[in-house]
Amino acid sequence: MTGKDSSGRIELWGGPECTICRIGDHWRDQSLETGHDNRPEDLDLIAELGIKTVRYPILWEKAARDCSGALDFSLPDQQLDRLRGLGIEVIGGLVHHGSGPEGTDLLDDGFPGKLADYAARVAERYPWIDKWTPVNEPLTTARFSALYGHWYPHRSDFASFARALTNQCLGTVRAMAAIRRHIPTATLIQTEDIGRTFSTPQLQAQADHDNLRSWLSLDLLFGKVDKRHPLYRRLRQARIAESALQELVESTERPAMIGINHYLTSDRFLDHRCQFYPGEPVGGNGRQRYVDIEAVRISHLVDSVGIEHRLREVWERYQAPMAITEVHHGCTHDEQLRWLCEVWDCANRLKAEGMDIRAITLWSMFGNVDWRSLLTRNDGHYDPGVFDARSSPPRPTVLAKAAKAIAAGDRFEHPALASPGWWRRPNRFYGKRHLENVPEPAGAPLLIIGATGTLGRALEMVAHRRGLPVRLTTRSELDIQDSSSIRRFVEQTKPWAIINAAGYVRVADAEGDEANCFAANATGAANLAAIAADHDIPLVGISSDLIFDGTSGPYCETDLCNPLGVYGRSKRAGEIAMLEASARNLVIRTSAFFGPWDRHNFAFHTLTALKRGEQVEVPEDVRVSPTYVPDLCHGLLDLMIDGGSGIWHLANPGSLSWYHFALRLADLTGVDSSKLIPTRGTASDTSLISTRGTLLRPLDEALAEYCASFALIEASLLPDREASGVTGMRVLQSAD
Repeated sequence: MTGKDSSGRIELWGGPECTICRIGDHWRDQSLETGHDNRPEDLDLIAELGIKTVRYPILWEKAARDCSGALDFSLPDQQLDRLRGLGIEVIGGLVHHGSGPEGTDLLDDGFPGKLADYAARVAERYPWIDKWTPVNEPLTTARFSALYGHWYPHRSDFASFARALTNQCLGTVRAMAAIRRHIPTATLIQTEDIGRTFSTPQLQAQADHDNLRSWLSLDLLFGKVDKRHPLYRRLRQARIAESALQELVESTERPAMIGINHYLTSDRFLDHRCQFYPGEPVGGNGRQRYVDIEAVRISHLVDSVGIEHRLREVWERYQAPMAITEVHHGCTHDEQLRWLCEVWDCANRLKAEGMDIRAITLWSMFGNVDWRSLLTRNDGHYDPGVFDARSSPPRPTVLAKAAKAIAAGDRFEHPALASPGWWRRPNRFYGKRHLENVPEPAGAPLLIIGATGTLGRALEMVAHRRGLPVRLTTRSELDIQDSSSIRRFVEQTKPWAIINAAGYVRVADAEGDEANCFAANATGAANLAAIAADHDIPLVGISSDLIFDGTSGPYCETDLCNPLGVYGRSKRAGEIAMLEASARNLVIRTSAFFGPWDRHNFAFHTLTALKRGEQVEVPEDVRVSPTYVPDLCHGLLDLMIDGGSGIWHLANPGSLSWYHFALRLADLTGVDSSKLIPTRGTASDTSLISTRGTLLRPLDEALAEYCASFALIEASLLPDREASGVTGMRVLQSAD
């Protein structure tokens, strides 16, 4: 991925996700939910990346409790003054997926005038801001609020949609007129989500309508919706006043720049063959039933979807300067990076062809909450952005490194970029999600040591699904107790990072087998660390909660280590060797694995034993942090992609005694728990918490997912149950 060094190169902008959206009688405020409003130092983090322009909220709903006229600008005063002092230009936003404060809404005929009054007050207060987006994505907001019923006022008809959209567009031009009375040089940057709808032939009429409708906000603001417009009659039938449409035709407040927001979900495909998409919601238009799905997953549309096609269409239709005003992908960190780099390369390529593309914008700079449900559920599901706000201060992700390079006009390199994003891999298509013959990802491999262990195999599977090339080794291929074996293998395969998921795991046996335990967990880790440091390769090691004595848990990363047994001492020695060898190394402490891909864990052992009617004795006074293997793998890989280092505790938040862990498993699967027998002995609490950032989802969510699919897990793992020979408790006390 390259940037241009010429004076006319594309700029890098930024912006925090700032939606204030009303759902029922509740307003959701993303700046509060991500913590941005309470962290003035966030603005310094943006400046440190070299970003000189931000889309920034001065939102109506936040300044005004109602439409009485009383306004509170104390928060934007502080934020905007700090941005100005940092030399960052502001694009002011007044409504972001909102519907105004109490006393108005999108269907209120007074909405445009009330917004204009607010805009005048804002412009008078901040006359140094000369770029504005009074209403973000008016068409998207109208659809979600008045056509699909997700947001307030929760309507689901075209007439309400038309009124909500027209009011927002009228509000935009009147707000700009009010702003320009105070700031004559003010310009309008109008944002909109741009996508295209495709369909089966039977649904072509619906797709044609959706595509015509998709231009409506920009057509209105560019004065194109006169009596010749294909939707003019439909708008008039929806009781949109002729005078309102004429005002938009005659307005001089035209967009000086179009802000294009395109997501991987923006292009859609309508299919009446609902049976082909089990599990997908079925909707319709009152005459036909169909599914509405991501077009990027439809194989025959491969040459028609994506941001490049949409940018070309916008340019052809409006011939106006463009900026990509939101670049965000709620996915793993490597996929977020691939998406950013693809959009950046696309924008530069089209600019070289002659399109007037001014900037791309890193959006959700501090992440967002619950956008996966369009804010309609309070799940607390956080997606990080350029910074991960689950850490304090927000932790820069790999996107921050990419942003710094782009802003400086430099080339950004990362091994994850050798492979395409999931939206370009062959198993993305419906009907091909489980392709077995998917080509191996390209590029330098990620070396994972520990092919016989639960975590090594799981990491290989997850990394492969994320498009990361992997080399998983057995001891016969690479023996970590033999430095020459390590060096030879590393020089042959040239990995970009190493994960050591191997080691001695038999906790109880270690007391009588100290030499072998230390050789595997300490000497082996030290050998790997030395050779990785020689080749400047980051190393990730897996450690355990048993490096603590259990007397004062839960434990964070900086708490005193005091292992009581051989196994814990060997793990602590391995940690020290890794940390002393290189500042790039990453130590992951975790505990009590359970997951869907193997039977060698406490959860599977306990549930299958109870189902067989067997009595299971479980300690009631030993607390741990049960950790869901898929979550652990993703969290570890995200940290590694970001260049994380030092000690991190990775466990699903929430601790349980082994007995209560077993009870939860039984309750969630409906298995009779009457034969669970609590035992008591030496009390211990080795549960883990983190002061660096809580990256995994809550334990209750992970348990629910595991138990909901336990019947499938059992069916896939049951045939070789007799080969196990494990006791569950013994396995889960180790982190390997």
